[in-house]
Amino acid sequence: VQLVNDSGCDAERLQWLRSRAFEIARAEILGPQAKAVFEWLEDVVKVLQPTSLNEVPPAEVFFSPEDNCAHRIVQQFRRVQQQADICVFTITDDDVSEAILDAHYRGIQLRILTDNHKSGDRGSDIDRFIRAGIPLRIDHSEYHMHHKFAIFDSTALLTGSYNWTRGAARFNEENFLITHDVRLCVAFRQRFDRLWEMFA
Repeated sequence: VQLVNDSGCDAERLQWLRSRAFEIARAEILGPQAKAVFEWLEDVVKVLQPTSLNEVPPAEVFFSPEDNCAHRIVQQFRRVQQQADICVFTITDDDVSEAILDAHYRGIQLRILTDNHKSGDRGSDIDRFIRAGIPLRIDHSEYHMHHKFAIFDSTALLTGSYNWTRGAARFNEENFLITHDVRLCVAFRQRFDRLWEMFA
């Protein structure tokens, strides 16, 4: 991503970089890191799409309590086709939790990261997710895992101050945005993967 941003590539240069990415992947495909190589290639190809450099997709911005934020999150889980990575401080909103569970039962690949201090709170749905078999990791630190973001199909990012709670939906002054900016999706996916390994 940094190489593309720094070099100001034209369409011909982007095509060369895409071809080079596939050459690297082909060279490694028989090795033990095949899965990681394909994930890397997926990120590279998305970044090298011509529109990603010159045209930033619009973002939608939502504010609670007036914009029915919980419903917007539920919609994202209804639309997701393959996978969603969820990294949030706490989850106590039953509507959102039901949407997560529905996605899981539809076969969507989910991963959840959350804070250890909040996972045992009254109303927390973390135990429900664990019982359902959703891959979930909790930080074990005196500090808070305070992120609030989710990535859907590696192409949509939801992030902001909004906690996934009933209080946030009904009363709090909160916000989040949904963007399809490839560079932001890649950056947040990299952070998620790093935290996922840290909390193993």
